[in-house]
Amino acid sequence: MGQALIVVKVGGSAGIDYDAVCADLAALVAAGRRVVLVHGGSGETNRVAEALGQPPQFIVSESGYESRRTDRQTLEIFEMVYCGKMNKMLVEKLQRLGVNAVGLSGIDGRLLEGPRKKAIRAVVNGKTLLIRDDLSGKVEKVNTSLLTLLLDGGYMPVISPPAISYENEAINVDGDRASAAIAIALQAEALLLLSNVPGLLRAFPDESSLIRRIEHGDAAAVAEAQTCAQGRMKVKVLGALEAVAAGVGKVILGDARVQHPVVAALDGAGTIIV
Repeated sequence: MGQALIVVKVGGSAGIDYDAVCADLAALVAAGRRVVLVHGGSGETNRVAEALGQPPQFIVSESGYESRRTDRQTLEIFEMVYCGKMNKMLVEKLQRLGVNAVGLSGIDGRLLEGPRKKAIRAVVNGKTLLIRDDLSGKVEKVNTSLLTLLLDGGYMPVISPPAISYENEAINVDGDRASAAIAIALQAEALLLLSNVPGLLRAFPDESSLIRRIEHGDAAAVAEAQTCAQGRMKVKVLGALEAVAAGVGKVILGDARVQHPVVAALDGAGTIIV
């Protein structure tokens, strides 16, 4: 793959400093680093959905993972915010900083591809329901040739969900696990998952209870991490463990609210999983 590459995923929750993230990325690119940026947009999607009279719904799987209930209308709002407002906002910020960023969704060029879930088992009021019309899935294939083409041409890919299913439908996929799939496919030296917390907290929301390091081979530490993770952090930990198991050098769960979020994470701030 040539020179070392990092994949950065920045979330979409309140408090994230996108200007600081983009400034750090611009400095890395200026120093000759190859970077792929993946982004979320959940907070803005929720706001827009409420404004359009389609308040968001969330479902919890039997194993405790929360995801957005994605019918066709929800998917269209999701695309409007993720592929439109959030993606172009980040591309514009990077262009202002001299980075020749290119915004893509997982649908474009079949960048992110995988199966649509035929049915989802969701726990609602203590009962397990089977949902069959949900447009969600997971990433199994990454179009690395498209990403390499862009990177070799001096462009920074800025990627958002959704992905494309094998049946050619847009599907909502988790951004953290999609980032892990991209990092694995590109054999990245590091994957940074930046959100609005300092990392994985042993006693959420106590920020002084940060877990600094998790060795993938340490079963007790991995079990503790999976137990401590709350809400969206559960999926981040899952994606991080998948990435490290598949050969990504390290994964850092970092804080996107600080002044130099990318540099701080690369310097060891947050939770490092190796």
